[in-house]
Amino acid sequence: MGIVLNIKRAETPFYAGVKHCARSVLRFDLPFWRPAAVALRAAYVAPRVLSAALRRVAAIVYYGPVFKSYCASCGRNLYLELVPSVSGPVKIFMGQDVCISGALEIAGGHVLDAPELRVGDRVFLGHRISFRVSRRIVVEDGVMIAQGCYITDSDEHPLDPEARAAGRPPAAKDICSVRIARNAWIGRGASILKGVTIGEGAIVGAGAVVARDVPPFSIAVGNPARILAKKVCGNAEDS
Repeated sequence: MGIVLNIKRAETPFYAGVKHCARSVLRFDLPFWRPAAVALRAAYVAPRVLSAALRRVAAIVYYGPVFKSYCASCGRNLYLELVPSVSGPVKIFMGQDVCISGALEIAGGHVLDAPELRVGDRVFLGHRISFRVSRRIVVEDGVMIAQGCYITDSDEHPLDPEARAAGRPPAAKDICSVRIARNAWIGRGASILKGVTIGEGAIVGAGAVVARDVPPFSIAVGNPARILAKKVCGNAEDS
């Protein structure tokens, strides 16, 4: 240990020379030969292209059919990269041209019969989105939901502490549907809680926790979410 410290401190010309040699070895770099660039890029990209192609084939011939077997209906041109995780008694309705980018969790509650998740046309769902459906969640046409979002129509546990301690489910009266209207955009890591309606064209900022309705064409941010601005004819106006 003492020798290492002496080298690091370069206390004598000898140790300074050893430190210089060690640094030269650690920082050694080969000269770059420009004509080799194409071959080097091809060698670097080829395994990734092959892996992506194999994943896409698996999605088409296996992941897609498996997920469709869970759906009550599914439109054309479904794009997915992994098999979504589906649990509980939930009816899933998927529109056309839906893109599921990465992992997706859909969990149905057990309080009401046949809770529903309805996803419209041209919807984008990012990686690691969680839908917790006990009554009804509707995602309308053209909605974009970024990765890591959490959307639920119930508290998932009773509000009464004794019922919660007893392990009972939430009361049916406390389960309220969620609706995300057409062309809304939900930012990364946002949470949409029970009974909320996100208006048409609205934007929910990253990490926002939305417990109240968001008006159409407005911007909501924060925890709890507040209306930051309203958009009128494409121009933002402070609310």
